[in-house]
Amino acid sequence: MMGHRYVAALLRRFALAMIALLIVLVPAYAQRSDDGAAAAGCLGCGSFFVFLIVAVIALNIALLVWVARDAKARGMDSAVLWMILVMCTGLIGLLIYMFSRPQGNVVQCANCGNKRLQAGVKCPHCGAA
Repeated sequence: MMGHRYVAALLRRFALAMIALLIVLVPAYAQRSDDGAAAAGCLGCGSFFVFLIVAVIALNIALLVWVARDAKARGMDSAVLWMILVMCTGLIGLLIYMFSRPQGNVVQCANCGNKRLQAGVKCPHCGAA
């Protein structure tokens, strides 16, 4: 599974690429139209859509990381499959996951410090009772 630092670096690169694209396109549009207001409007609108795209991608990645960690903490063997299901189906997959996961409180393991299901016999991370 991808680490938080890798995902954050990937999102930064994507955002910088979108900003660079806007920086290149706006002056080209301004030179063509000889209208600074139109160029500023283009920059504002384009910036909003870039922000919207980056925000949606960041929220989806955060949701996938949460699903994988929650499934692992609840002792489910197929955390990656749940992550793929939520990635492909979105909100419907999240609802399916929420209703089919083992119910109960998630507590911190005394041995390894990771999260585990309170009613579980052993920790899914370290195997301690």
